[in-house]
Amino acid sequence: MQAKIQTLQEAIATHLFDGATVAMEGFTHLIPFAAGHEIIRQGFKNLELVRMTPDMIYDQLIGAGCVRKLRFSWGGNPGVGSLYRLREAIEKGYPQPLEVDEHSHAAMAAAYAAGASGMPCAIFKGYYGADLEKVNPSIKTLACPFTGERLVAVPAIRPDVTIIHAQKASKKGDVSLEGIVGVQKEAVLAAKAAIVTVEEIVDELQPSSPNAVILPSWTVSAVVHVPGGAKPSYAHGYYSRDNKAYMDWEAISKDREKFNQWLQELKSTDYAV
Repeated sequence: MQAKIQTLQEAIATHLFDGATVAMEGFTHLIPFAAGHEIIRQGFKNLELVRMTPDMIYDQLIGAGCVRKLRFSWGGNPGVGSLYRLREAIEKGYPQPLEVDEHSHAAMAAAYAAGASGMPCAIFKGYYGADLEKVNPSIKTLACPFTGERLVAVPAIRPDVTIIHAQKASKKGDVSLEGIVGVQKEAVLAAKAAIVTVEEIVDELQPSSPNAVILPSWTVSAVVHVPGGAKPSYAHGYYSRDNKAYMDWEAISKDREKFNQWLQELKSTDYAV
């Protein structure tokens, strides 16, 4: 089935629902901020968010009261500091209690790959010398049936909706992303529906990099033309990371009143780069 070209408002309204499991991936690069902000504007609740490195965008969604559970590996604002909306939700239950399911990067990557492959769980080597499995019941150990070696199993990630940002899409709905890529491909293939915001829509894709990832239209539910949709993260070949925005976020996130002011301003405006 060919992906539909929709507006950002239409794509979010069509594919998300209260209580959905939502993955928004992009490793420092191509983080789908515009889509995350539209989720806040439309007021979705009780979401289970999944992300390898929940940073500023998930701090914003948690602070806005959209989230009941977070499945993640390493939560922080890289190079800057804590995520204070995430921290207050865990420590004080504000604006609502937050359930956490913490893993390693390796576990998250393996779980996405398992979901993309239709497997119920991921089995890999990991967590040697770590105590996380003692406090997270979704991490299980088992013996290899052939060698007896200790292995780890975690549930596969199968989002209701995956959202990513990419550089280009064709008018047919095929998507191309390049530069630093993370688990976007696996997250899309593991999901029941996938929304891709893009910098531009072209007649035909002509990837310029040997590490480009091509997602055919049948893997994507909606393509949305959102120039600047990854800001303040960066899009290789289009714009740089806005380091000042990341640094400024700490003061906003740390102060509940400042955050609420930021939130009201976001809700009162449409998408703008």
